[in-house]
Amino acid sequence: MRVLQDRTYEVLGSSRTKTVDVRVVSATNRNLDEMVADGTFREDLLYRINLITIKLPALRERPKDIPLLVNFFINNLKEIYNRPSLSVTKDGMKWLQQLPLPGNIRQLKNLVERSVLVSRKDVLDVELLSSQLELSPTKKGSMQLPDVGALTLDEIEVLMIKRALEHHNNKVSKAATSLGLTRSSLYRRLEKYNIPYDDEVAD
Repeated sequence: MRVLQDRTYEVLGSSRTKTVDVRVVSATNRNLDEMVADGTFREDLLYRINLITIKLPALRERPKDIPLLVNFFINNLKEIYNRPSLSVTKDGMKWLQQLPLPGNIRQLKNLVERSVLVSRKDVLDVELLSSQLELSPTKKGSMQLPDVGALTLDEIEVLMIKRALEHHNNKVSKAATSLGLTRSSLYRRLEKYNIPYDDEVAD
């Protein structure tokens, strides 16, 4: 606390005060104001580190950044694994942009690299990427859900509907069954959220 406040300290066993010139950068995914109110984080410490705050939205809130990150990862992997022809299909990139990605950039990087490692194909498509997403680690006996407040119920519903349609190749009847809905109920939600679907494979 003293180092943060006055930039001074004493070495253990010495009475001579020394100064230090540092800049402290800290990060968290927790709400520190709420923790202070709950008594689980020191208020005086918060005031000392909370000089300038930069809020970085979750990756799912900035899907336009995903292609930039994926291309950056791919360019690195080309050199690391000596595979200069690596690329991601247009549909594959769109699919990645729709993922909730609770693990943010680390999860995205691991998904792309794992897809490269398990396949001899240099072109990463939706089928390959989705097969590796299903292998992402989750706690045994639990579902992987976003943090409270990260997504609204409507946003979660949209994600689940899109995922069901992708999994069942846009077949509305099968998607509805997997979601526990009637086909007419799913159609209403498709219209409500303006989710595109192919009428030719609706049945």
